[in-house]
Amino acid sequence: MVLSLLVMISLCTGCTSSSPQQGSYGTVVTQTSVAAPETPGPTQTLPHNYEVSVEVHSDGHAHAPHVIFTFQGGYGMNVIPEIDVRLTRSDGIVENDKMVSPLTIGQSISLDSTNTNTDRAEVWVITPSGDRVKVVDKYVPFRSYS
Repeated sequence: MVLSLLVMISLCTGCTSSSPQQGSYGTVVTQTSVAAPETPGPTQTLPHNYEVSVEVHSDGHAHAPHVIFTFQGGYGMNVIPEIDVRLTRSDGIVENDKMVSPLTIGQSISLDSTNTNTDRAEVWVITPSGDRVKVVDKYVPFRSYS
């Protein structure tokens, strides 16, 4: 009885490990044992004077795929202090990075991804008043055939 309890405890402690590692592009990579990313949720609209646009897409490379977050500009590009990005991969690895002011059109972040269609990308814009507004939350297809 005691032995089976110890075995169960040792198995459960290995289920939720988290170990930060330094990734490429200066990102902090946090490894978790999530089976698949959560379902994307609702996004919010920025006030007109803070509007900015961030494009998110996969590069579609089979050998070393990446999801690329590209700043497209917007009315608020000179007042937004920071844009936070997160990629939750289908293999459970979570990568976070940020773009900080001064923001420039075409500025991008490239994060390692998987070759599945269930990597989840999220983007938050930090307003000058400190509010964190989620503007993108979606699955990023590995390849698009359009």
